[in-house]
Amino acid sequence: MLKIAVLGTGRMGAAMAQRLFASGHSVTVWNRTAGRTEPLRRAGIAVADSPADAVAGVDVAVTMLADPTAVHTVLFGPAGAAAALASGSCLVEMSTIGPAAVRAVVDRLPTGVHLVDAPVGGSVAAAATGRLRVYAGGSATAVERVRPLLEALGTVRHLGPTGSGAAAKLVLNTALLIGVTGVADALAVARSVGLDRDVALNLLGDGPLGAALARATTTDADFPVTLAEKDLGLVLDQLAGAAAPLVGAARAALATAPDVGADIAARTAEEPS
Repeated sequence: MLKIAVLGTGRMGAAMAQRLFASGHSVTVWNRTAGRTEPLRRAGIAVADSPADAVAGVDVAVTMLADPTAVHTVLFGPAGAAAALASGSCLVEMSTIGPAAVRAVVDRLPTGVHLVDAPVGGSVAAAATGRLRVYAGGSATAVERVRPLLEALGTVRHLGPTGSGAAAKLVLNTALLIGVTGVADALAVARSVGLDRDVALNLLGDGPLGAALARATTTDADFPVTLAEKDLGLVLDQLAGAAAPLVGAARAALATAPDVGADIAARTAEEPS
């Protein structure tokens, strides 16, 4: 059993905290908006008043936050977690922030605190049932130390040194978001040429966008458009001007979504007649 702090209990972080608690680990949570921790408190999970309080005495601290700014504020801001982490403990960074931000965190961690970057693939439902895909970067020693935590959440792939998991997540999200916006464009063409939507969906399912179609039409996932735009912004920053025109096009397409809080599948929803 590990003593774990989970910093960030949005929809994904809350599901992960509940899964870790149900798996027998000792879990303390913290969230900027305290009200979001109440269901966890009622379930018997300890709730801390600050990031520093949450990580006091833990074996592992997990961050599951919206973006690099949030991660740095929670770790290094007032009452931040980093200074309260004991030597020999491990930070597992599970947000989607990209390898450059992960390296910036490593540079500021106290001596003796290890970092594993381990962003995940999968929905909130997958987090709740331990079916996530976990992409881990870090030393073999550090990854093995936190493997009980990671395996409680899903299937673990150790991809290489620190930053490898964060890099893999950007690659995978790039493919996902280009695919989903490609499905949306294909359906727009179907409407314009008068092809029945159901026929178009059937045809696309048998074609090269079949896997993207499954994600683009799901009803049980929760990857808000606003976070998808953020992820593609991280990709563009990483590219530093290198040619990848579809990344910019996908981000521009997401920007036209009427509800940025909706799942990315909303981009392919049937338009009202």
